[in-house]
Amino acid sequence: MRAKEEHAVILDFLPNGYPFDKRPIHRKTPIAQALGKNSLVLLELVPKPDVFLQPLEEVYIGEGKRDKIHHISARIQFDKLTGTGKSELEFVIKDSVLNDEQRFIKFFNTAGAINMRVHQLELLPGIGKRHMLEILEKREDKDFESFKDLKERVSLLPNPEKAIIKRVMLEIEGNEKHYLFVKG
Repeated sequence: MRAKEEHAVILDFLPNGYPFDKRPIHRKTPIAQALGKNSLVLLELVPKPDVFLQPLEEVYIGEGKRDKIHHISARIQFDKLTGTGKSELEFVIKDSVLNDEQRFIKFFNTAGAINMRVHQLELLPGIGKRHMLEILEKREDKDFESFKDLKERVSLLPNPEKAIIKRVMLEIEGNEKHYLFVKG
């Protein structure tokens, strides 16, 4: 059973609904496009009446009493994001990766093989077989504690934060065969 998302970060707020919606203005619903903080999925939210949301604002969308969001309308695809939503997305993902560093360091400490030829670590942009083998070797000695620790112990490793951010972006765009961070 999937865990429910508790919080989301607003990417864009459309107080008059989507511009391509052909209904009369009095029938349109305000819409917020958001990124779930835990599962990193794109969501379409309907705010409560007379609520105005700001991009980058964090809102509660869990089971309890919601102060700003009426309901979650749907999961949306990357290509349905507005221009503002797309431009805010990478910033929100970067913020999420940096603020939840232990979650992503745990990935480096526990990642395993997908099959006989491909390892989860190799799916990160900029990490090939050589880096993957060195990460596996170094984590046998001791788990990585931070991105800084990872960079210091693995020689010539590209920036791991940027690799994760790029990977999350690729997964959100929806063209990947394997998903490491975005929940399905």
